Amino acid sequence: MNIIADLQLHSKYSRAVSKDMVIPILSQWGEKKGIDLLATGDWTHPLWLKELEANLEEAGEGIYKLKGSEKKTRFLLSGEISSIYTQGGQGRRVHTLFFAPSLAVVAKINQELTKRGANLMSDGRPIVGLSCQDLCEVVWGVDERVLVIPAHAFTPWFALYGSKSGFDSIDECFGEYADKIYAIETGLSSDPAMNWQIADLDRRAIVSFSDAHSPRKLGREATVFEFEGKESEDYGFDDVAWAIKERYLGENSGRMKILYTIEFHPEEGKYHYTGHRKCNVVQSPQETREKGTTCHVCGRSLTVGVMHRVEELAKDRPEIEPKKKEGKTGVVGYWHPEDETRPPYVMLVPLHEILAEALGVGESSQKVGGVYELLVGKFGGEFEVLLKAETSQIGKVAGSRVAEAVDRVRRGEIEVKPGYDGVFGEVSIWASDALASEVKPAEQPDLFS
Repeated sequence: MNIIADLQLHSKYSRAVSKDMVIPILSQWGEKKGIDLLATGDWTHPLWLKELEANLEEAGEGIYKLKGSEKKTRFLLSGEISSIYTQGGQGRRVHTLFFAPSLAVVAKINQELTKRGANLMSDGRPIVGLSCQDLCEVVWGVDERVLVIPAHAFTPWFALYGSKSGFDSIDECFGEYADKIYAIETGLSSDPAMNWQIADLDRRAIVSFSDAHSPRKLGREATVFEFEGKESEDYGFDDVAWAIKERYLGENSGRMKILYTIEFHPEEGKYHYTGHRKCNVVQSPQETREKGTTCHVCGRSLTVGVMHRVEELAKDRPEIEPKKKEGKTGVVGYWHPEDETRPPYVMLVPLHEILAEALGVGESSQKVGGVYELLVGKFGGEFEVLLKAETSQIGKVAGSRVAEAVDRVRRGEIEVKPGYDGVFGEVSIWASDALASEVKPAEQPDLFS
């Protein structure tokens, strides 16, 4: 049994987040997307915590569901904290995800944070003056089972490896607690192959989540777990935690493991390339090596992109070219070329984006919304459409052009204009008809069967 998990999102109490990011609507959209396990997000916020307590009931140890609901989507208690502090004579701004095994543990952590001066009412993702090491001391002082994962690890402004405010290693950031950081979250602007270049991450899991601010953005990235139990069995918090810890610890006392991740094309992320939005300056890593990180138009510093930052941290390690294997429905999986213990990944485009281009209208149009509802209703969720449904059947519901678009996305036969300095990249499905990938038949078992 596979469990699709999206474990990073925000509630309506965070800045620039849709008012629809509430548990009943998240449960509804989780079902629509085909997501089995969702983050709650923002449990540090007192008002959101009250909503969680009012709307959730336990469905497994440390796993929750909407009260009185038969929907299959479950919830994992998660929060994200923004640490802004000074270390080593440099300003640091790091976002970190925290996953708790119970609402009681969440309440105790919030009490401890408040004692240390944190204003938890300020935002769903509160800004605190505590270092990453201080935060670990707080949460693990309450419960050592709390899982800590650096969020969108390479984003320039607020991340562990961020070019503007981060560190060059997990040891430097987390100090004595580095050995309890078992994974990092890729962020939209990087993919696993980029992360595989970093020696710091050789023994750590690579996980991907959406960081959604609205229901429609759920699942644009996700991590797929394989559960050893039966569909009727309830998995627990410890099963998820052990799956994430397994690579670092070399053992797994749970019933789950990471099977693969679902990735946004990193070029579509808004920090993939180096650049300066105000001056429309965009540079690839090679151009940045040649021209430097100063804007040639205005003379200000460019925002160093994730791709360039990865190359800096990789030092002399070569770029990794993953092996590509095509599954039964044409979905291409990407495997590490040498290390078979690394979970593979697939690269997708959200269905709303595919429909918008195929139908020639905006993503928010009624036409896109109508066809979207037809497809997810027919096939049982967005991921069923993107990964499993036969394109001939998709064509019967939505037309041949939509079927062709899904097929091209599955095979990676698209173009993406890279994003930079806060500007999202642009996907073009029909930009070129000379994009056929050299993909071998699957040698590994099909990921989606």
